[in-house]
Amino acid sequence: MARRCELTGKAPVTGNQVSHSNIKTRTRWEPNLVRKRYLVPELGQILTLRLSTHAVKTIDKLGGITAALLKAKEEMLSQQLLTTKNRIMGSRRRQGAADRAKAVAAK
Repeated sequence: MARRCELTGKAPVTGNQVSHSNIKTRTRWEPNLVRKRYLVPELGQILTLRLSTHAVKTIDKLGGITAALLKAKEEMLSQQLLTTKNRIMGSRRRQGAADRAKAVAAK
């Protein structure tokens, strides 16, 4: 399984660890990933995601997984989140069309 955040796309970074005597050793810094479950109210579905702690804080700040998904760039999302985002947008379009139909009928 790839060590990659499903929302932000954060992945391991490689580089040199340089000692005091200037000896260079190749090293790899892993992202801090956690498993987190979120409820998507529009779909009535629970998502289990592997996210970086930075992404978890961002989701909390934006007010939920739906807002974070709608704001995220599509090239950074995992396949699961991309299909979920498309389903949310479709449900919002259907809801908007139903609201407009009710407004026209009320007139």
